[in-house]
Amino acid sequence: MMHLPDDVLRRRDVLPVKPAAVSLEGRKVRLTPLDLDRDTVALHAVTNGQPITLGDRHIAAYDPDELIWRWMFGGPFASEDGLRTYLKKLVDAPNGLAFCVSERESGQQVGVACLINNSPADLKIELGSISYSPVAQRTGVNTEATYLMLKHIFDLGYRRAEWKCNALNQRSRHSALRMGFQFEGIQEAHMIVKDSNRDTAWFRILAPEWEGVKRQLETLMGY
Repeated sequence: MMHLPDDVLRRRDVLPVKPAAVSLEGRKVRLTPLDLDRDTVALHAVTNGQPITLGDRHIAAYDPDELIWRWMFGGPFASEDGLRTYLKKLVDAPNGLAFCVSERESGQQVGVACLINNSPADLKIELGSISYSPVAQRTGVNTEATYLMLKHIFDLGYRRAEWKCNALNQRSRHSALRMGFQFEGIQEAHMIVKDSNRDTAWFRILAPEWEGVKRQLETLMGY
């Protein structure tokens, strides 16, 4: 059994169970603690299936279940109130921090990304409850938002960052691998979500791997 160094063990007493609120800014995106009054209406407008125009991008009417909500714990949301109830759970999570992801250039809210299942006692934390409007998908928004969250948590001294998703969610699994997470396996019958079985695919990045992943992500983003 390997006893960890004292300086590593001391971090457990410093990190709060509910991650401290912080704003993170990159070249393309800005992550701010999700504010229900400020963000709900704007997020609903770009995730409810109605056409979207943002700058020179236009998304025709779409199926919000197929493009956003199918593998999430909630949604799609026909009403702003329904989305607000869902988001409030993320904001109020005792061991999580919910971010609203906005494009820097336009200021438009385009998605949600969270730090969840925080376990300071084990120096591990998960990136999850991630959802983006189709107007932000395949634009590099998710990559930079993920990079900013990973840099933040490893700078704080965490040893392990986790990413989990429904094993059937091929887009999420591909994203995890593309952004440097290592696949660890599938936990079968892990959850019941929306009255359906969920087998969960597990991915992770460990602190010693972070510098290599950081360089990989910065190359991917053209930093």
